[in-house]
Amino acid sequence: MEAQIMTAPTPALAIETRTSPQPETAATGDPALIELRKFNFWYGAKQALFDIDLKVRERSVTAFIGPSGCGKSTLLRCLNRMNDLIDGVRVEGSLRVNGEDLYGSDVDVVDVRKRLGMVFQKSNPFPKSIFENVVYGLRIQGERNRTRLRDACEVALKGAALWDEVKDRLDDSALSLSGGQMQRLCIARALAVEPEVVLMDEPCSALDPIATAKIEELIFSLKERFTIVIVTHNMQQAARVSEETGFFMLGKLVEFDKTDVIFTRPKQKMTEDYITGRFG
Repeated sequence: MEAQIMTAPTPALAIETRTSPQPETAATGDPALIELRKFNFWYGAKQALFDIDLKVRERSVTAFIGPSGCGKSTLLRCLNRMNDLIDGVRVEGSLRVNGEDLYGSDVDVVDVRKRLGMVFQKSNPFPKSIFENVVYGLRIQGERNRTRLRDACEVALKGAALWDEVKDRLDDSALSLSGGQMQRLCIARALAVEPEVVLMDEPCSALDPIATAKIEELIFSLKERFTIVIVTHNMQQAARVSEETGFFMLGKLVEFDKTDVIFTRPKQKMTEDYITGRFG
């Protein structure tokens, strides 16, 4: 959906927005899997995102950082249209994945959410067995063959680095798992439907350091097969796991570049102030 952008009041704090034409790592010829152009989003009369221009490379890890309420989680939910579930929301501009406009009138929203899987801040396993949690999405799609379901379950659990811990108790309740295991189970559930993109909204915020380290190791392995976009308040985590980072403030993308550039030589003073803890 290419749309004319409506005029709206800008936030009180003026922000000079600058993004590199392409992050250096994206200038190697790697295609952009996700591309936003002049993307705007409203909750009713309140505009939450302003003229977002952003490209996310295929099979990379991109982090969104910024203070609470800056728009990073709102944008993440726009990527798989989770915000559609809220009354009165509205978008303008372009959001494309593999060249397809995700807000086009003929787009199947269920298919969008399959292609761009979401892992939430708090693990949300269903009160079902471990097996049924993993294959839930496949069952919704109509898969009934037990062999195919079991094979898909094993592949997804291995992909989430959980198979060795649960392979002998797939029929146990998912609620019997530890917090870190539950989060990896939710990742496995997202992987089972073979998405193009895995979206992670603060996936480690409720976990202890050991469980967090396992999730971060998992992110490294997953980027070989999937494109990953992660929202995090933990700047050290963003620096560890991502290749590109976007800094958001008051609904605007202030700066987007290679992660080491953002954290060591940012171009915008506001980015530097946030990274060095002067606010946020």
